[in-house]
Amino acid sequence: FERKFILMLLELALSQYEHLGYPPGYPDPEQEQYTAPQLAADTPRIQLRLAGDKRKHNEGRVEVFYNGEWGTVCDDDFTIHAAQVVCRELGYLEAVSWSPSSKYGKGEGPIWFDNLHCTGKEKTLALCPSNGIGVSDCKHSEDVGVVCSDKRIPGFKFINTLPNHIENLDIQVEDVRIRAILSSYRKRIPVTEGYVEVKDGGKWKQICNAEWTQLNSRVICGMFGFPGERKYNARVYKMFARRRKPSYWDYSVNCTGNEAHLSSCKLGQATTLKPNETCAGGLPVVVSCVPGKAFAPTPMTGFRKAFRHEQPLVRLRGGAIVGEGRVEVLKNGEWGTICDDNWSLLSATVVCRELGFGTAKEALSGGRLGQGMGPVHMNEVECSGFEKSITECFFNKEALGCSHEEDAAVRCNVPAMGFQESLRLSGGRNPYEGRVEVLMERNGSLVWGTVCSEGWGTMEAMVVCRQLGLGFASNAFQETWYWPGEVSADNVVMSGVRCSGTEMSLSHCLHHGTHLSCPKGGGRNAAGVSCSETAPDLVLNPQVVEQTTYMEDRPMFMLQCAYEENCLSSNSGEVPANSYRRLLRFSSQIHNNGQSDFRPKASRHSWVWHDCHRHYHSMEVFTLYDMFSLNGTKVAEGHKASFCLEDSECDEGIEKRYECANFGEQGITVGCWDTYRHDIDCQWVDITDLKPGDYIFQIIINPNYEVPESDYSNNIMKCRCRYDGHRVWMYSCHNGKTSQLSLTPAVLLMWMT
Repeated sequence: FERKFILMLLELALSQYEHLGYPPGYPDPEQEQYTAPQLAADTPRIQLRLAGDKRKHNEGRVEVFYNGEWGTVCDDDFTIHAAQVVCRELGYLEAVSWSPSSKYGKGEGPIWFDNLHCTGKEKTLALCPSNGIGVSDCKHSEDVGVVCSDKRIPGFKFINTLPNHIENLDIQVEDVRIRAILSSYRKRIPVTEGYVEVKDGGKWKQICNAEWTQLNSRVICGMFGFPGERKYNARVYKMFARRRKPSYWDYSVNCTGNEAHLSSCKLGQATTLKPNETCAGGLPVVVSCVPGKAFAPTPMTGFRKAFRHEQPLVRLRGGAIVGEGRVEVLKNGEWGTICDDNWSLLSATVVCRELGFGTAKEALSGGRLGQGMGPVHMNEVECSGFEKSITECFFNKEALGCSHEEDAAVRCNVPAMGFQESLRLSGGRNPYEGRVEVLMERNGSLVWGTVCSEGWGTMEAMVVCRQLGLGFASNAFQETWYWPGEVSADNVVMSGVRCSGTEMSLSHCLHHGTHLSCPKGGGRNAAGVSCSETAPDLVLNPQVVEQTTYMEDRPMFMLQCAYEENCLSSNSGEVPANSYRRLLRFSSQIHNNGQSDFRPKASRHSWVWHDCHRHYHSMEVFTLYDMFSLNGTKVAEGHKASFCLEDSECDEGIEKRYECANFGEQGITVGCWDTYRHDIDCQWVDITDLKPGDYIFQIIINPNYEVPESDYSNNIMKCRCRYDGHRVWMYSCHNGKTSQLSLTPAVLLMWMT
């Protein structure tokens, strides 16, 4: 008994780390192999599918095909055990969750099952005890839905128990791939052309091209991260098929072209093989996909001047990796968001293809990838899936009742570039941290080694975490003696790394070539990172700046503390104490729209006490305030330390967590904002020496990237400023690096119609 008890405690202790997965080099736990169910003759023959308003291909309303008709399942007495049976019958490894009350929309037809009492071990839903098939007192408002795991059961084989109704069934296979056949494509990354192969019963098989259409190719290319498909040289593949006999799958495929995944396509007719085992069409299916600009193997460089660069209408913000983020659209020169009402895979796929990615992997709602600022431009978006832009879809122009808590987001399918194979984290306590080790070519062979930590910072760490698919950087380390990595990888193989933060791979950043320079050496002084699935996102409210700006002439003897903290212009120390300084004052309201709290990098024991102002600085430079001439020359400047990072106000339902009083914890909670009022010291720009004229006023938050954020592009705010020597006007304040944006006539017409 004691042994069983200890084992049970051990399982509970380990289960808290299951969501972290396994670090590179650790073997995954052994998975069971699929065995086809042996059903008794009197067991009702059914088929299942996931339907409705899905936001992922592996979720939806549970629908049952029985007696020649599709119907649903009632949520009465439904449990995760029943969901487990559903998911495994569909070939998924397990159920993640289930939802009552027609979350995925109301179904049609009979309600085939009610009061299901499954143990989770049944081979088919028809074997679970229930009221009896077709016996129910439910309405379709009680239709149940499930979410299944992404992983498929190894060796899963589709068995059609209803051969006379094949046109009604969805495709269920273990896996799909594009296998490069021609030598010229085998060496390319990403793989854009080759055989379409499905894994069924543990074996890879080709598909007969007899009933294959361009719409099918569109879906396959989209699944693998490509926005479009193109024609290919069929003659070469005919020659190849003659030399090597294909092994064909039992069925054909029937897609409409707007599916996000092959599992949403219908099963086609059974494949008819000739006596020599070739299919009626004679060839395996081949697809040739068109990659987006960011993934093209050999991007075009010619004729650039012949084309005008168009302002994009859509962008993604706040995502950890390429191809994911909050959807923002440009309208009337202003970026805004999309409300998540009716947000679906179809609409999300239009966004993904428009941006040069494939179909949508997931349509996210509820501000899951952070909240935007500004207007909500679109609501109740409905797309057919074939639009060139999300702006061509039908939508409700009224966004009444929509807030940024409902901002829609997407995760797109992107091409497999293999970047993860050349980078790893070593020695960490979990898969999200460790010493950075890269695979580089040295003396004609590939070797693992470390990265020089000189100049290593947040931007470089961001690229590492993105490349490994581990989210955002939470820390960048210049010493890693506490993480003993692979001894054979101690030598430095990469130095002088400088990243902008947007690169897909560390090798894309600027770095020294074969001539390395790293006086500190590798080993204990190598670069390291820790990653996090979430990050904060600070955004300044431009309207508050615009509405609170004014001028004040203040005597120098009242500015002694500000002078000591370098909040005045550099020549202010040369003027008498009874002279005046002219200050441009304003309030700044800084929101945390991200997914985790904004905390200063320095721990409390290292905060700097400023005796004059009687407070601690948790960040010595939190914001920069600058005034520029119209030609970009800096004419006045100011800066602000984080006198106190705290929650001044919060959105409804969110409690304040940070308060500076009594040496309290500093930070800004998600959904809260910190207001620096216009009447506190250093909340200004010293414009004493500024001549009358037109200027550009700029504020930058977290300018040294000291604290990692999900989006640095919105940390900058610019305003137009007019000063006549007596009065000042601040206008056209906006977030982002660009000035006032303009739209082409075609784009304006698109939005007006």
